Amino acid sequence: MPIIPSIVNWLYTKRLNQIDLFRKYPFETQEEVLFKLLAKASQTEAGRRFDFNSVETVETFRKRVPLQTYEQFAPTLQRMRNGESNLTWPGDIRWFAKSSGTTDSKSKFIPVSREALEECHFRGGKDMLAIYFSLYPDTGIFSGKGLTLGGSHRVNNFSNDSLYGDLSAILIQNAPFWVDIIRTPKAEIALIEDFELKMEMITGATINENVTSISGVPSWNLVLLRHILNHTGRSNILELWPDLEVFFHGGISFEPYRAVYRELIPSGNMRYMESYNASEGFFGLQDDPGSSDMLLMLDYGVFFEFIPADMAGDENPVALHIGEVKTGDNYAIVISTNGGLWRYIIGDTITFTSLYPHKFRITGRTKHFINAFGEEVIIDNAEKALMSACRATGSVVAEYTAGPVYMDSSAKGSHEWIIEFEKAPANLEEFRDALDRELQKINSDYEAKRSDNITLVSPVIRAVPKGSFMQWFRLKNKMGGQNKIPRLSNSREYIEDFYRIAGIIT
Repeated sequence: MPIIPSIVNWLYTKRLNQIDLFRKYPFETQEEVLFKLLAKASQTEAGRRFDFNSVETVETFRKRVPLQTYEQFAPTLQRMRNGESNLTWPGDIRWFAKSSGTTDSKSKFIPVSREALEECHFRGGKDMLAIYFSLYPDTGIFSGKGLTLGGSHRVNNFSNDSLYGDLSAILIQNAPFWVDIIRTPKAEIALIEDFELKMEMITGATINENVTSISGVPSWNLVLLRHILNHTGRSNILELWPDLEVFFHGGISFEPYRAVYRELIPSGNMRYMESYNASEGFFGLQDDPGSSDMLLMLDYGVFFEFIPADMAGDENPVALHIGEVKTGDNYAIVISTNGGLWRYIIGDTITFTSLYPHKFRITGRTKHFINAFGEEVIIDNAEKALMSACRATGSVVAEYTAGPVYMDSSAKGSHEWIIEFEKAPANLEEFRDALDRELQKINSDYEAKRSDNITLVSPVIRAVPKGSFMQWFRLKNKMGGQNKIPRLSNSREYIEDFYRIAGIIT
């Protein structure tokens, strides 16, 4: 299909110039975004309440509009889902992304306006292609199809005009016509709700296609690829799709899965590009194959603010704009968007690795950490320590979750890790010690608590059989989509859950 790369090549030159502009002028770009948002929403209920028309500076906006969590936004959201319009964004909002950022039983529903779809989510996808083409002008991805693993959607229970589903499903349902030319499977298969049935249907629909790219969440795509290998009897994916060249991935950290994908796709030419595409918006993408850091996308109709992570639990925390952040600090993200979210705390944390351009890496969630003893272990710490332990012991981690072991009258505290290994270490104690050493090396608070076993003793590592996490998802009716178990918890909720599921941990 030579016409497609020609069109993409023509379009990306102009777009790359626009990206270069916000690399150089981040605050000015964000200021322009904010005032466009305020003007657009000025006649909504929120716009009149906070008098958006009279806001002339970023500082006035921050003083006038309060920070809000999902729980604080929920009453307004309920009204939206019941069909009320012009509440926080002009017109009706028909689509709501069902967010499963965790496996909590309570789901979140994020409004997705037409502007959010077109100017944020779809623009992010197009920019990934533009950057990929600029990096690899001889790419052959359009010589075949892109395998997309999405979620599902259905009409909700409150209004026949209001629909919800995983973000991926909403994007598939609303994608422009030309996407069907380059995507497999067809939308009717991609949107099947039963994940195991969907795997069967996708397998049948794709094994005779020339798949040149795949996209989706690493964990669920891994399940699909293994299913396809089992069905076809092939030893690796390249035996089935020899022209496969790139995996566009997001949703969770890729690092725990990298070694497994290298085994399934044994090619030094295979490329991996990460994006940060949440239900609330498309926020960042990888633009340098030599670095896993992502570029913050500043002109997608999202105005960013950043709360220093150690202040995230305060009653009135200070929120910084893009021109006030520093590298190395951990920040909780606050967004105002063209989906009608205003100063909304999304719960993710990031660290900037560079400024001008503003590049970052995701460090975790504001609620997903272990700090039962003052150790402040975040997901970024955990994954670095796991990678170090894997290198030291020649092992590969497939899935994990961790939480505290509380002190009692006769025992000190520790951390307990539930780990499903793709390749188990020969000696679990060596793995434990390597993980422990690396955590002490990269986290001074953890090191202090571990010093001479003052507060914390060595962590407990419990290896579980392959398939244990999948069984957990199956029994929780959380198969597929964007479901994921929290990697870290400040309670024993998920660890005890594993204990309660018969046959998973013995």
